[in-house]
Amino acid sequence: MTYEVTIEPTGDVIEVEEGQTILDAALRQGVWLPFACGHGTCATCKCQVTDGDVDIGNASPFALMDMEREEGMILACCATPESDLVIEADIDVDDDFEGFPVRDFKGRVTEILDLSPTIKGIHFELDNEISFQAGQYVNLVIPGVEGSRAFSIANKPSDNKILELHVRKVPEGAGTTYLHEQLNVGDSLAVSGPYGQFFTRKSDPQGAIFIAGGSGLSSPQSMILELLEEKDQREIYLFQGARNVSELYNRELFESLDQQHSNFHYIPALNAPEDNDNWEGFTGFVHEAVDKYFDGRFDGHKAYLCGPPPMIDAAISTLMQGRLFERDIHMERFVTAADGAEEQTRSALFKRI
Repeated sequence: MTYEVTIEPTGDVIEVEEGQTILDAALRQGVWLPFACGHGTCATCKCQVTDGDVDIGNASPFALMDMEREEGMILACCATPESDLVIEADIDVDDDFEGFPVRDFKGRVTEILDLSPTIKGIHFELDNEISFQAGQYVNLVIPGVEGSRAFSIANKPSDNKILELHVRKVPEGAGTTYLHEQLNVGDSLAVSGPYGQFFTRKSDPQGAIFIAGGSGLSSPQSMILELLEEKDQREIYLFQGARNVSELYNRELFESLDQQHSNFHYIPALNAPEDNDNWEGFTGFVHEAVDKYFDGRFDGHKAYLCGPPPMIDAAISTLMQGRLFERDIHMERFVTAADGAEEQTRSALFKRI
């Protein structure tokens, strides 16, 4: 059985199969609804049902309180229709968002690289072309692991039959442990995507500041490669943070791009270089490198932050103190399946991002 769900205030109408969540159906039909965790803990996809019957699913009682349930609130990532529905959602779609529908793919592993002691580069050949915006991510279904795991796409969108993913091994993480220790070249995994609202705002010609930590380099890499391929003339800065030289992966790629493109500037930062690193670059945290490079003034730029939550929060604080405000800061937090709902929430420094 199929149900019709009308989404206000846009008036979009989607068809939802019995047992399918509203969020999944919307994304697969190119209709964007706000979401983050995708499994009922962060409340980003909270909607109001104004007409019809719905099963709220396994929404966390912290994300959807009893009083809200009684008032007809749902989480779109968990809720499944039991009749035709009308819902109201807090939709604020950026004009630069292209809204490619989510699709399913089969990805065959073609290469596995050791990028750092903790990060592998995994390359897939897809069974069909994927349309995505640089900065977006895919979900992988991993054998023996419940649910799926999200990984940002590192290749540029014009390479639409491949996927390059940067996977950090999470201690006691079932998904990343499998990908690091059991996945082999020639294996195939189920892939779905694209997902996410992290992408380059190309309509705004301001300079772009990319700040990346750990495997958070993947999205900025895709975004930068696309901008340079398109011969975009804005000033582009990549600040890459790591502990030591062995963790500073793909350094040679970005040093080469720095030499080839006058408008691209690569600034790596190490917060704990080892004696044998012979490090002569910036020593300190990556947000400190940004602050020093720009002398504490960031107005006239857009910033794109991608990495672990502590790095994101430190970078946001630095940028806002230097006259860069919410409308010009975009971020992608790298959280793991082990992180609780508190980790999935937005930065306390501001609400909309």
